[in-house]
Parts: sequence; structure tokens; C-alpha cells
Amino acid sequence: MKYQALIRKFEHRDLNELAQLFDAYRQFYEQAPDLALAEHYLATRVEKRESVILVAENSAGGLSGFCQLYPTFCSVLAQPIYVLYDLFVSPEARGNGVAKHLLNAARELGISDGKARLDLTTAKTNSTAQSLYASLGWVRDEEFYTYNLTLD
Repeated sequence: MKYQALIRKFEHRDLNELAQLFDAYRQFYEQAPDLALAEHYLATRVEKRESVILVAENSAGGLSGFCQLYPTFCSVLAQPIYVLYDLFVSPEARGNGVAKHLLNAARELGISDGKARLDLTTAKTNSTAQSLYASLGWVRDEEFYTYNLTLD
């Protein structure tokens, strides 16, 4: 049976459980476990209204996944956009459509918030995610490269 999604915006009562998912997400990207850092980071983003977090609530009332959107702008379009930077589904909930529900909810939120576009970046090796994105209408950029500069 497929996951019956209840996708909703983050509420303060979710912080502890969301921090555990966020910590697991960071570990997926080879960061050391640090639950206190995860909780502080999320609390700060929400408190300062620097991100919007959607959570996937399972039938038992627990969280199965989340996505975090950062509001910013596209100066070429001269319009606001969201960057979907974080998307994570707990291992036990994977394969049940949770990520698809989160992505669809992010799309709807972007529309309702007047955003012109959603952007995301994924690892070149993450073919499972790439297939999902393409199936939902996301288009891979073939024109631009992404560069990073680490600041000390």
C-alpha cells in the first residue's frame, strides 16, 4: 500500500523529530552526526524566516520526510524563486511516494507564494532522484555549470 501523505508546513512541535531527520540527511552527505547542530540550524532558519519547511507526516503522526525551501531571487527574471536545497525521506518510508508528495507540495507552495521557479541541485550519481524529478516535469540544466568557493 502506498504512503498516505499528509504534507504540511513545519510546526514548532516538529522540531525534535525533524532535527533527527535533518541529522540523518546530513549524514547521508557524509557529515558527522550532530543532533544539536541540526536542531539549532533548523530552529534558526525558521525563527529568522529564512526557509520554509514542508514535512511528511505518516499515519502514526510521526515524520517520514521533509523538504526545505530557501526564498531568493532570479535577477535575470527579476522575480522571486525558491531553492529546494534539502529533500530527505527516512529509509523505512522510501519507495512509497513520499518524495513525490513533498515535491508536488513544494510546487504548489511556490505557485501560491508567487514564485517564478523552483531550483534544485542533486548529485550526478543520484539517478533515482533524477528520474523522479524528470517524471514530475523538472528540467535538467544543460547550459550552465555550478561552481562553489569554500570560504574560511
